[in-house]
This record gives sequence, structure tokens and C-alpha cells, in this order.
Amino acid sequence: MIKVRDIMQDDLEMIMRWRMSGSVNRYMNTSPELTMEKQLAWFHSLKENRSTRYWVIEIDDVPVGVIDLLDIDYDNRNTSWGYYIGVPEIRSLRLAVSLEMSLYDYCFDKLGFEEVHNEVLKINRGVWKLHEACGCRIVETVLNEIEKDGERYDVVHLSITKEEWYRLRSGKIYERIAF
Repeated sequence: MIKVRDIMQDDLEMIMRWRMSGSVNRYMNTSPELTMEKQLAWFHSLKENRSTRYWVIEIDDVPVGVIDLLDIDYDNRNTSWGYYIGVPEIRSLRLAVSLEMSLYDYCFDKLGFEEVHNEVLKINRGVWKLHEACGCRIVETVLNEIEKDGERYDVVHLSITKEEWYRLRSGKIYERIAF
């Protein structure tokens, strides 16, 4: 069973290892050098920051990744999001689809948002194609938008509106995950 839960302080070292692993970091916008001190500061900042929300993804009560909402704008009713699976052998299309579509349910049904955005490095073609399959449309591709580790990367920006999701949702099959 897939579920998400709030991040706890005991999760910080595990999250730091995942985030700095090559299989996760390769497709992220930044390559941070994390320490436990930085992790603790980040964790404590989450309690006061209304514009972000993070959860640990669990499968059968075993932590496997992180999913988040960023740039939450309650006034304009939109947000952006991302996730990563830190345990490579757990990665699957079924998991990715269930997480993405359940997150849309949460954003549109529970939070009342009108639009959800995400961005993906263009080299991560499988993920932006997955977002399209889940109902997102490409808004734009920005060439050389991100500089990371001395290289420039193109970024694909995607979006889905509440109206688009509600029109598509009934035809989608996915495990519903409670946020």
C-alpha cells in the first residue's frame, strides 16, 4: 500500500542520502552539498513556511521517497510540485502515476487550487512524457535555463488546470493515495 506522511526529524539523514545520490541528483535542478546541520535548519524552516509542503512516500510502511508542493500560492490558487524515489528498485510506472494523479486530486479537491505546475530537465524525457500522459500540457521549453555543475540544461515547463484534470480523471486508473 502506498501512502504519504509528514516528514519527521528522524527522516532527515535518509532524505539527505537520497537527495545526494547520483540516481536522484542527476535529474534535479541543483546539486546541493547537504549536511545534517543544513537538513535540521531546512526541517525547522518547514514549520513556518506556508509556501511549501513535503511528505515522505511509503510503500508498505517503508520510506521510499519524497513528494512536495512548492511555491504554494493560496491567493491565486496554484502551486508547483515534484517528487523523487530514493530507492531505485521501487521505481515503477504504477507508483509514479498513482503519486501524480493523487497529488492532483489533493490539490484540486482538497486545496481548491485552479492550476498545478511542474518543471523537468529536458534530458529526463521519460518523466515529462509521464506528466503529459497524466494530463499535463507543455507550457514552454526554456533553453539553457538551469546551470548545474558547470553545465546548462533545458527545462520543460508543464501545467494542468482543475478543469483539465476533472475532464480527464474519470478515464484514469490509479491507486488513490491520501495526502
